[in-house]
Order: sequence, then C-alpha cells, then structure tokens
Amino acid sequence: MDLIEALKTRRSIRKFQPEQLSDELLWNILDLANAAPSAGNLQARDFIVVRDGNIKERLSIAAYNQSFIREAPVVIVVCANQGRSGSGYGKRGENFYSIQDADAAVMHILLSAHALRLGTCWVGAFDDDEVSSILKLPNYIRPIAIIPLGYTSKIPEPTSRIRIDKLVHFDTW
Repeated sequence: MDLIEALKTRRSIRKFQPEQLSDELLWNILDLANAAPSAGNLQARDFIVVRDGNIKERLSIAAYNQSFIREAPVVIVVCANQGRSGSGYGKRGENFYSIQDADAAVMHILLSAHALRLGTCWVGAFDDDEVSSILKLPNYIRPIAIIPLGYTSKIPEPTSRIRIDKLVHFDTW
C-alpha cells in the first residue's frame, strides 16, 4: 500500500480478531514509530506495550469504559518523555515538544499498522493519572495515547470531513 492510499483509507478500528501479533510485526511497527520526527532528535517518546489482559482491562476502564481496548490483542501506550525533551529545551520542550514528538510517533503507528493490514484506534480520552498509576510511569512521563492494535474484524465506513476550503487560511486568519 502506498502512502496516499494509506492516508485515504485508514480508519479507527474498534473491532479486533483475537489472533496475536508476532513479535517481529510488533517490533517493526515500533521501529517505524521511532522513525517519526522529533524536536532536536531527542525522540522524547516512550512506548508501553501491553498484552496482559488484566492491565488492558484496567486501561479500558481508565479510558472511560472503552471496552474495545481490552479486546485488542495488543495495546500500545505512547508516552511523552517530558524529562528528555525538557533537558534539551526547558519548559517548552517539557510541555510542548515532548507531546509533539509523541503525537508524531502515534501517527507513524497508525499508518504503519494500516499499511501492514492491521487496525488501530487513537484513544485520547482517558484519566491521565489513572493510566500513569496502572503503568507505574515515573513523574516525567506523560501518557498521550492508548492505541489498541490487532487484526481487524470490522472496517467502518469513512466518516465525513469538513470541506478543506473551510479550514484553510492564507497569510492571516
């Protein structure tokens, strides 16, 4: 699948087959995630791979009872490493660049998984403190996205989009 096709056909998947992913496939996706751009090449993002059913259950509850999280064979929690970015860029790195770094990695996960015929969903609605507690994150690590990952069992129809001419501004607002 080429990039344009991936961009046009990727969907948020909330129905997964129970089949497990191979370690090789998972590491490939994580390597591609780490190829995302980052401020100062500090790569201020970390990845928590969750396969344990109990932890997935707890994450789904922390994500306001989004049950599809526990049903995915694998969940990747992408975290901003505020300490790593802060060491290079101070408060702006800590509070902004680290989040951008993590978000870029999230998009790489979503697109690479789709290109490999896997489904994902970017989950951003969750209790940060609860997720941090469940995953035993240090205080300089902030969870940014929970990404259920697996073989798709149902692909939803495309969602509507706001027309691009309503979103683009030239030179000023």
